[in-house]
Amino acid sequence: MADRIGIMGGTFDPIHNGHLLTAEYVRDACRLVKILFIPAANSPFKLEKKVAPAHDRLAMTRLAVADNPYFEASDIEMCRRGVSYTSDTIDELHRQFGRRATFFFITGADAINALPSWHASEHLLASCHFIAATRQGTKLDMAHLREAFGSLCERHIHQLTTPELEISSTEIRARIRAGRSVRYMLPAAVADYIKKEGLYR
Repeated sequence: MADRIGIMGGTFDPIHNGHLLTAEYVRDACRLVKILFIPAANSPFKLEKKVAPAHDRLAMTRLAVADNPYFEASDIEMCRRGVSYTSDTIDELHRQFGRRATFFFITGADAINALPSWHASEHLLASCHFIAATRQGTKLDMAHLREAFGSLCERHIHQLTTPELEISSTEIRARIRAGRSVRYMLPAAVADYIKKEGLYR
């Protein structure tokens, strides 16, 4: 039986408790053997936005997942030059893990609705499953996805309602700039790292 491995990708600028709660909820509900947290080195969606240095975002991710034996931080995208396309990452993971692994990319319903615009989207969807962590206010547009991918979307896109925890990296950065508390919004070790390195000031 193939190992079911989850993937949490993103800028993680910074990683926060919302990411961690969603990942653990999906891991438990979908019987995943592990979840890889993969900070993007150069996200195609944020090429013109200023983000914290890649090594800082990777360090924060490692700190955030250190106490969960099912979580693992990966530098796979940071070791690759150029834009961090998810399709390239999945191809590389298949080379690393071989046929024994089936991958489940965890993201929001809004991101999956935009999947037809992703780089090599049909190849990507054929290469892994997507789990839509749905919340109130955003639903999967299955009609739109069927039009783009046909029956493949029925087999490889799954929905899971996850707990509401309205935390965003944008809000955390703004609060840090304003000198306000971010306690309980992100792991204490990540907050300590941000303070020590003077990030987001």
